[in-house]
Amino acid sequence: MIHKITGKQHNSKLCFVCGLKNRFGIHAHFYITESEELIAVFTPSEEHQSYPGRLHGGIASAVLDETIGRAILNKYETEVWGVTIDLSVKFKRPIPLNEELKVIGRITSENSRFFEGTGEIVLSNGDVAVTAYGKYLKVPIEKITEFNIEENEWRIVEREGDPKEIII
Repeated sequence: MIHKITGKQHNSKLCFVCGLKNRFGIHAHFYITESEELIAVFTPSEEHQSYPGRLHGGIASAVLDETIGRAILNKYETEVWGVTIDLSVKFKRPIPLNEELKVIGRITSENSRFFEGTGEIVLSNGDVAVTAYGKYLKVPIEKITEFNIEENEWRIVEREGDPKEIII
């Protein structure tokens, strides 16, 4: 399926999932689709393994949690932050290292206080390796942490080769 890209979300400095200056992070980039789904793209390396040559399940869970939780940002002009209440993950296939992976997240329901979503990690051959369901509480960032946009380098980082469409 072809997903037309309509925008890109922010990266930060040290977040494990999106932090571009975290030397152990996965450096994911997040792309907004025309259907308001969110697609994360990243390539895990040896630092992210559990068994040799396989992505650690905790890291797979983290990137799914981040992608589903960020998908809510696609629905609002101002930033809406989610705090994870529940995350359920099902592992279907081993995830190799050093291969570009795509993670899809979408919002399935929401009200004024909560939102829910689902997501998948998709291998380069199109197989779904992991699925997840998450429930999140909507919380303003100032109630979660002290967050300085400049200090955390929270910004959209354009890079050469950012896709105009993603095929999954």
